[in-house]
Amino acid sequence: MPKQLWVVRAGRDAVYVEDFLEKKMVAIGWSQVGDLGGLHSREQVAAVLIRSYPEYTKFQLSMNTGQVHRFLCELVKGETVLTYDPSKRIYHLGTVVGDYVYRRDYDVELRHTRAVTWTATIGRDRLSASTKNSLGSIATIFRASESASDEVVGLVDSRPVDLKPFPPDADREPDDDEIEVLQDTEQRAVDFLQDRLSKLSWDQMQELVAGLLRAMGYKTRISPSGPDRGKDIIASPDALGFASPRIITEVKHRKGTMGAPDVRAFAGGLRHQDNGLYVSTGGFTREARYEADRANHPLTPMDSIDLGKAIVENYDRMDLETRTFLPFKKIYWPV
Repeated sequence: MPKQLWVVRAGRDAVYVEDFLEKKMVAIGWSQVGDLGGLHSREQVAAVLIRSYPEYTKFQLSMNTGQVHRFLCELVKGETVLTYDPSKRIYHLGTVVGDYVYRRDYDVELRHTRAVTWTATIGRDRLSASTKNSLGSIATIFRASESASDEVVGLVDSRPVDLKPFPPDADREPDDDEIEVLQDTEQRAVDFLQDRLSKLSWDQMQELVAGLLRAMGYKTRISPSGPDRGKDIIASPDALGFASPRIITEVKHRKGTMGAPDVRAFAGGLRHQDNGLYVSTGGFTREARYEADRANHPLTPMDSIDLGKAIVENYDRMDLETRTFLPFKKIYWPV
């Protein structure tokens, strides 16, 4: 394996990670740009980008040119690539096996592609804090630091790894633009929030979700331990759970994803005028999300990413007891 890994993000919140795996590829966006085959220099890439995105500032043009050029000319056959699935908290490791191909038949955000053979997975919890931080860039494609690459490869090879602090990564994107730095910081905060969520016990997670619903203006009743028939939490405007809208909540705090049969069974237990909230920190399969869309009752699947965002949005309104499960420190950022 090469000493340093390439990291390619599967879109915002890894929305395209299943496409990466199913189609055995990595891809980048820049949907307004057509076929890039035949381009070989940064100058050629910059010329195409400025025609397609005339609104780019000088900094944006430089940054995006570097991203596209790396995918087009540096991510070549034999390179090792890493992509992250935050809903499952898993990194997928693979090897680039194909040249650049423009796929007109793919989703508009997945047309610039390279074929990949996916070979291994690594749970985020196995990585050191410094490596997690290193892999948290918002850049679409970047080189992982040497120490982060060594740690990941070492875990795959099951060999000892030196976890000494890594030096600054010379290949990392420029960080002198305030907007980019803020976005990068926000993304790292989301990643670490999910790390903290994963450490909660099942009953703590249930209490946290109930606290979130209370912060959103509902009264909650938590089912006692034991068979609950898909009703971990009942939330409604009144304390007895009679008034509408009534939200029936199922909480699954586990690493495995929820499939279509799980969602179908939950939807089948909803009554007239019930709304369903299915929380799964292990995420949902694509079929499970389709099943939620087709349900006869309003049903919202909420994975760890959605849960984290909802907590951040409502944290100031959460009661003190709920905050103890997930203590935050407010940071002020100049705008």
